Amino acid sequence: MAITGIDPSSYYSDYYTKASNASSDALENTLGKVGNNATEEELMSACREFEAYFIEQIYKGMEKTIMKADDDESSGSYMDYFGDMQIQEYAKLASEQGDGIGLAQQLYQQMKRNYGL
Repeated sequence: MAITGIDPSSYYSDYYTKASNASSDALENTLGKVGNNATEEELMSACREFEAYFIEQIYKGMEKTIMKADDDESSGSYMDYFGDMQIQEYAKLASEQGDGIGLAQQLYQQMKRNYGL
Protein backbone atom coordinates (compact mmCIF):
# COMPACT_ATOMS: atom_id res chain seq x y z
CA MET A 1 0.00 0.00 0.00
CA ALA A 2 1.53 3.28 -1.09
CA ILE A 3 0.79 6.64 0.43
CA THR A 4 -0.01 9.10 -2.30
CA GLY A 5 1.31 12.62 -2.32
CA ILE A 6 4.50 11.81 -0.38
CA ASP A 7 7.74 11.26 -2.23
CA PRO A 8 10.25 9.41 0.02
CA SER A 9 13.09 10.31 -2.33
CA SER A 10 12.57 13.99 -1.51
CA TYR A 11 13.30 13.23 2.15
CA TYR A 12 16.54 11.54 1.17
CA SER A 13 17.44 14.37 -1.18
CA ASP A 14 16.90 16.93 1.59
CA TYR A 15 18.86 14.82 4.06
CA TYR A 16 21.68 14.24 1.59
CA THR A 17 22.01 17.94 0.85
CA LYS A 18 22.00 18.84 4.55
CA ALA A 19 24.46 16.04 5.42
CA SER A 20 26.79 17.00 2.62
CA ASN A 21 26.71 20.66 3.64
CA ALA A 22 27.20 19.72 7.31
CA SER A 23 30.17 17.54 6.41
CA SER A 24 31.87 20.26 4.39
CA ASP A 25 31.02 22.89 7.04
CA ALA A 26 32.51 20.71 9.79
CA LEU A 27 35.65 20.22 7.74
CA GLU A 28 35.88 23.96 7.07
CA ASN A 29 35.50 24.67 10.80
CA THR A 30 38.21 22.16 11.64
CA LEU A 31 40.59 23.61 9.08
CA GLY A 32 39.69 27.14 10.20
CA LYS A 33 40.72 26.35 13.78
CA VAL A 34 44.14 25.19 12.67
CA GLY A 35 46.44 28.14 12.95
CA ASN A 36 49.58 29.31 14.63
CA ASN A 37 48.54 27.75 17.95
CA ALA A 38 47.81 24.30 16.52
CA THR A 39 49.84 21.33 17.58
CA GLU A 40 51.29 18.98 15.00
CA GLU A 41 48.74 16.31 15.96
CA GLU A 42 45.82 18.71 15.41
CA LEU A 43 47.25 19.78 12.09
CA MET A 44 47.72 16.19 10.90
CA SER A 45 44.23 15.28 12.11
CA ALA A 46 42.72 18.14 10.08
CA CYS A 47 44.71 17.05 7.02
CA ARG A 48 43.50 13.45 7.40
CA GLU A 49 39.90 14.69 7.68
CA PHE A 50 40.33 16.63 4.47
CA GLU A 51 41.84 13.61 2.74
CA ALA A 52 38.91 11.43 3.86
CA TYR A 53 36.44 14.04 2.56
CA PHE A 54 38.33 14.20 -0.74
CA ILE A 55 38.29 10.40 -1.11
CA GLU A 56 34.56 10.39 -0.28
CA GLN A 57 33.88 12.85 -3.09
CA ILE A 58 35.92 10.70 -5.49
CA TYR A 59 33.89 7.59 -4.55
CA LYS A 60 30.63 9.47 -5.02
CA GLY A 61 31.78 10.75 -8.39
CA MET A 62 32.70 7.23 -9.49
CA GLU A 63 29.35 5.91 -8.28
CA LYS A 64 27.54 8.41 -10.51
CA THR A 65 29.20 6.87 -13.57
CA ILE A 66 27.58 3.48 -12.94
CA MET A 67 24.45 2.91 -14.98
CA LYS A 68 21.60 1.49 -12.92
CA ALA A 69 18.77 -0.57 -14.32
CA ASP A 70 15.29 0.94 -14.07
CA ASP A 71 13.96 -2.17 -12.34
CA ASP A 72 16.81 -2.30 -9.82
CA GLU A 73 15.10 -2.84 -6.46
CA SER A 74 18.21 -1.99 -4.46
CA SER A 75 18.06 1.69 -5.42
CA GLY A 76 15.69 2.90 -2.73
CA SER A 77 16.22 5.93 -0.56
CA TYR A 78 17.30 3.76 2.39
CA MET A 79 19.89 2.03 0.24
CA ASP A 80 21.14 5.41 -0.92
CA TYR A 81 21.42 6.63 2.67
CA PHE A 82 23.29 3.58 3.92
CA GLY A 83 25.38 3.53 0.75
CA ASP A 84 26.53 7.07 1.60
CA MET A 85 27.41 5.97 5.12
CA GLN A 86 29.38 3.07 3.69
CA ILE A 87 31.26 5.39 1.33
CA GLN A 88 32.11 7.70 4.26
CA GLU A 89 33.52 4.75 6.22
CA TYR A 90 35.52 3.50 3.23
CA ALA A 91 36.95 6.98 2.73
CA LYS A 92 37.84 7.26 6.41
CA LEU A 93 39.54 3.86 6.39
CA ALA A 94 41.40 4.66 3.17
CA SER A 95 42.80 7.85 4.67
CA GLU A 96 43.79 6.16 7.95
CA GLN A 97 45.59 3.12 6.50
CA GLY A 98 49.27 3.69 6.10
CA ASP A 99 49.82 7.07 4.49
CA GLY A 100 46.39 7.11 2.84
CA ILE A 101 46.71 8.45 -0.69
CA GLY A 102 49.43 10.87 0.36
CA LEU A 103 47.30 14.00 0.20
CA ALA A 104 47.16 14.44 3.99
CA GLN A 105 50.94 14.22 4.27
CA GLN A 106 51.45 16.77 1.49
CA LEU A 107 48.92 19.16 3.06
CA TYR A 108 50.54 18.65 6.45
CA GLN A 109 54.01 19.53 5.14
CA GLN A 110 52.71 22.61 3.32
CA MET A 111 50.69 23.87 6.29
CA LYS A 112 53.59 23.18 8.64
CA ARG A 113 55.77 25.44 6.50
CA ASN A 114 53.07 28.10 6.24
CA TYR A 115 52.30 28.18 9.97
CA GLY A 116 55.92 27.76 11.06
CA LEU A 117 55.35 24.73 13.29
